[in-house]
This record gives sequence, C-alpha cells and structure tokens, in this order.
Amino acid sequence: MKQRLLGFVDALRRAGVASSVSESMDAFRAVLAAGVERPILREALAATLVKDHADRPTFDEVFERYFAVPGRQRGRGKRPQPAEEGEGGGRGQGQGRGRSPRESEGRTGERRQNDAKQGEEHHKDAAERLAHRRAAASRPFREMTAHEADEARELVEELARRHRARRARRQRRAPRGRLDLRRTFRRALSRGGVPLELLFRRPRPGKSDLVALVDLSYSTAAAAEFLLALLAPARHFFRRVLLLAYVDDIVEVSYENGHVVPHGKLDLSARSDFGRVLRRLSERHEHALGRNAVLLILGDARNNRRPPRADLLARLHRQVRSLVWLNPEEPARWNTGDSVIAAYAPHADVVLAARNLGELARALDEL
Repeated sequence: MKQRLLGFVDALRRAGVASSVSESMDAFRAVLAAGVERPILREALAATLVKDHADRPTFDEVFERYFAVPGRQRGRGKRPQPAEEGEGGGRGQGQGRGRSPRESEGRTGERRQNDAKQGEEHHKDAAERLAHRRAAASRPFREMTAHEADEARELVEELARRHRARRARRQRRAPRGRLDLRRTFRRALSRGGVPLELLFRRPRPGKSDLVALVDLSYSTAAAAEFLLALLAPARHFFRRVLLLAYVDDIVEVSYENGHVVPHGKLDLSARSDFGRVLRRLSERHEHALGRNAVLLILGDARNNRRPPRADLLARLHRQVRSLVWLNPEEPARWNTGDSVIAAYAPHADVVLAARNLGELARALDEL
C-alpha cells in the first residue's frame, strides 16, 4: 500500500498538485488511522494533500483514475480470454509440446511488465491533460487569445458539470449537516490519528432565488459570458433565476447554445454607468430582490467618473439575503483610474477576484 500511495502522490505532482514530504507522511498516517475503504480513503488523502480548494477537482480526477474500481475498468460480464495454446495442457498438446512452468512464468511476467508500462504511460498522459486544463483554468481572461477562448469554452462544460454534481451532493445532506471529513481528519492528526470527534458542516437553508447582474462591456465581456455558461446548468438548484446584463442600461438575457441572448436592446458600445443600472434594477426588478434572493454582480466597477450611487446598492443589500460581487480585474488595479469598487465593497457580503475560470468556479461554490 505504501508504494501505491507514493505512486498516487507522484501522479498528483505530475498533474500540478504539489505536496511536501511532510504532507505525504501525514497522508500515510491518515490512511493508517482511517482505513482503506474507498470513500474514506479519498477524503483522508484529500484532507492531507489538497491545500487549495482549486486543486480538489484535479485530485478527484487523479484519485478516480489511480484507485479505479476494477469492475469499471474491465466492464461487467466480460469473460476471461481463453488460455493460449500450450498452456494448461489444453489445445496445444496435439500441436507440439506444452510450455514448461518456467516458460509460462516468463510469459506471465512479461505481460505484467507490459501492462505496468501501459498503465504508467496512461497515467502520464492523463496527468499532462490535467496540467493543461489546470493552466487553461488559471489563464486571465484579459490575456486569452481567440484559440485559448475556444479551449476555455470546452473547459467550461466540464467545470459546469462538476459544479452541478457538487450542488446535488449538498442537497442530499443530513438534517444536522454533512460530515466534514477534511476537518475531522485534520483534528484527528493532532490527536495521534484517532478520530475522537466528528465535525459536521452547518446545514444549508432551502433553495434560494438567484439574480445575476453581469457587465457585458468590452473589458468584462469574456468573464460575463463564462459566468453565465457556468450558471446555466445549475438553474434547477435555485427556486428562481433571473439573468440580467448591462452596460449603461439593464436588460434580461439568457444563455442558449453557447451564446448570450439579450431579450431587449443592449448598446454594447455605450459607456458604463453602474449608478444608472442600479436605479433601473430597483425600478424594474425589485420584486425579485426579496429576503430569499442572492444578488450576484460581475463587473469591474469602472464607472467613467459618473455618480456611483452606492446608496442604491446599500438599499438593495438590505433587501436580499446576500450580495456577492465578482471583479474580473487584477486586485492591483482596483480603485485606480475610474474604478470605484471601494464605494461598493462595504455594501457587499464579499468581493472576490474573478480573473479566470478557476476563480469563477470557486466563487460559485461559495454561493
């Protein structure tokens, strides 16, 4: 088992998830304490080897491949291949002498070596693909070429499926909340590896309403499009979903067949005016902004030196359950030039950087 775990840690490193020697030793201790039952093994290893939440999808994919259930690899009902001629005294007896035990053992060893080599090449190729996807997920929207944007659209589909799967698991929670295996194992490590205390996550409330307001001006259009693509498959996890886009005015939109479709007139060449957008939001969609609503805003808060009307955002914040702001710009550029994110930040529950696909996906997990 030790060699198996060392190989798994090496596969993680090739996929871009680094781990130190001490973390690898913690992983061995956690497995000794928790056992090798597959779900427990996965969480024990994740608790000790995954330092960044962004690495968890990569970890899960490497784990599923490295510790695959044998039945899934071979397929059900697959019959074993018949013995080769000359083995076991069968068909080959009449066509020549049977192989000696030493010859049969040699051929078996050769097959095992070939299988091991093919498995290693498969793991290496898969790790390279994971590393490539990881690099694509961390590439800033502002630096994407047209080819990289197309690659990112393919990655969005995978991220959206994972997001949908995580939300489905959350809905199947126990009344007192899901068992937090990561915190449980980390607490156990400080007590000699014995899980004396089970830690649970706090139960989440029922389905909420989602109002997403995204900036489709040139500087943030790519981030807005990818956010809407990530939200599209998760619609049924909310009670109601309202998708809105803006530049200097607001319009309802939908995401259909890989494209953002405005349901009204939207001037993409206009100059951003978020103060006006907030006023329109209050006038036209106040009915959707109740106590059960999450207001998700994506924008760089560059207002062309027009009145920011942070007072309107403060009022909306008091109406909704939570308000989350995603900013696609580098944090170093916030509050420079005509950026007024500092005026809006006090009226948001959280302001998160959303410079790339990975950060967008992590932000959605926090909703």
